[in-house]
Amino acid sequence: MASDLPAELKAALERAIFGVSRNDAAQRARRISETYRNRGGSDGIKDRDDALAYALTRMPATYAAVAACLDAVIMALPDFAPASLLDVGAGPGTASWAAAAAFAGLQQFASIDGNPALRDLAGELAARSERLGRLDYRLGDARTELTVAAPADLVIASYVIAEVPDAEKLVARLWEKTTDLLLIVEPGTPDGYARVLVARAQLIALGAHVAAPCPHEFTCPLSRPDWCHFSERLMRTRDHKQVKQVDVPFEDEKFSYVAVARGAVGKRAARVLSPPAIGKAAARLKLCMPDGKAAEVVIPRRDKPAYAQVRRLRWGDIAFGPIGAR
Repeated sequence: MASDLPAELKAALERAIFGVSRNDAAQRARRISETYRNRGGSDGIKDRDDALAYALTRMPATYAAVAACLDAVIMALPDFAPASLLDVGAGPGTASWAAAAAFAGLQQFASIDGNPALRDLAGELAARSERLGRLDYRLGDARTELTVAAPADLVIASYVIAEVPDAEKLVARLWEKTTDLLLIVEPGTPDGYARVLVARAQLIALGAHVAAPCPHEFTCPLSRPDWCHFSERLMRTRDHKQVKQVDVPFEDEKFSYVAVARGAVGKRAARVLSPPAIGKAAARLKLCMPDGKAAEVVIPRRDKPAYAQVRRLRWGDIAFGPIGAR
């Protein structure tokens, strides 16, 4: 699935920001970013202009990360075909757009968030989509609203656990509402990875089966200063660059995640944990293995099939065949 925003969403955003000062949006975006860094969450988003500034700066990166996670889910569970979605901590609806692009059979879209300005913007953007126009968006605290929300085949909680004081209770309620698969996405920082690890262990204890990124349900083999995270590159639009006040035409969004399923996942292959190092004589690959260990694999150039495979692999890919089996 493409990491860039779909054309329908780009058009909806362009319509929403018509006549909005990019300088004013940039100032608002900086203030909102500072609030998030100080763990104020979405409290800094007060009105439609704030919500637009946030959407212009964060929607592309969040979409790219969630889309990459859903690609991994599809690889692990090719028969997974959800009909209903529950997007928790939905903000402007980014994960719902990514899920709609990933799964053509999604028909029911429900969202939860506590910020009125983001809820209103999500509805404004969704109204431009034939499928998302039926979005059911509940305004309120996620832990409270989850008690009355309808279960869904696919539940997504992206970039929300850090904003919740009692994350364990939130994770438990997310799992209660999951009929098939739960995806949790957090920033690709050591702290974000630590939150994902805690949620992963809790969910496994509740009977969940890990679908991605881990090819196993053992304790994570990585230890500090290392941590499990991935990166997705996205191209910046002109508006994106203006609001972020940058010239670089692309952005690399780093994220950590876990996707867990109700049913058994089946045989899994190794996951690529960092960008492959391709040398003239050999290629080096860091893998998370199905036996629960991390491995540094060296593929000599003379091993032509395996070397050719490594050259095609990207950070976060599944390593099939002779490489994944080593």
